Amino acid sequence: MSDNNENKKAFVTCDLLDAHPNAQVCLPNIEGKSFQNFGGKDRFYGEIVTVKCFEDNSQVKALLNSNGKDKQGQGKVLVVDGGGSMRCALLGDMIAQSAIDNDWAGVVIYGCVRDVDDLAKMDIGIKALGCIPRKSTRRDEGQVNIKICFGDLTLNSGMFLYADNNGIIASHTPLLG
Repeated sequence: MSDNNENKKAFVTCDLLDAHPNAQVCLPNIEGKSFQNFGGKDRFYGEIVTVKCFEDNSQVKALLNSNGKDKQGQGKVLVVDGGGSMRCALLGDMIAQSAIDNDWAGVVIYGCVRDVDDLAKMDIGIKALGCIPRKSTRRDEGQVNIKICFGDLTLNSGMFLYADNNGIIASHTPLLG
């Protein structure tokens, strides 16, 4: 699914959900917080890679950063369960640029981002609950490829996520041909 943002079939999550009513739907309001678009693309999809971390973006950086060598993102979407923390950002412009260089389609963060003016100009989809100028600490903590839950979603690596201005949906199988 690499290159999916350039050569993909157009989709709207509403239409995908109508055609696949068993897909999971992220709630529009989670404990008073809602996902917002922060990247330059407001529509993206791909196979999910999960990360669970709390106020430590070590694993986020490690996954998204390949130094441009192997394009390991391959059109995937990194979904980060940051515990909904609004106290620090788990993604900024430098790590987002690594994601672009590494061919990731997007990043969804159940938490915050920073450098939002720069993120808005970048060729990647980014959804998060909010923004804050404070960066996270790095303690080399976090878990990769585990089940994560937020917003009425239960996600595992290998599932598929679709995001646009209408919201976020997820499925165990691809919804686009």
